[in-house]
Amino acid sequence: MGAVIDHQIIKSIGSSGQISLGKEHAGRQVLVENPEPGVWVIRTATVIPDNERWIHEPAVKKNLSAALAWAKKTPAKATDLSKLKTAKAHGAKRKA
Repeated sequence: MGAVIDHQIIKSIGSSGQISLGKEHAGRQVLVENPEPGVWVIRTATVIPDNERWIHEPAVKKNLSAALAWAKKTPAKATDLSKLKTAKAHGAKRKA
């Protein structure tokens, strides 16, 4: 599979070993591959932290999509706090 090069830019590696890719890329994460000596392939990437990976599991995504669809079609309404039951100080359990 051949690569299409939009344009080429000559950059200099600074004394600290860094190359600036431009402010428009500031804060982005990238993958840097070195397929052969003197060749670098830099690709933007989205990294999902381990503690957030669960939300991308198919079952969770399905439930989340259903919840978002419900929220979109169900208008919000004010809660009358005087009608809420107060929980007992000890031993009260919430329904799951």
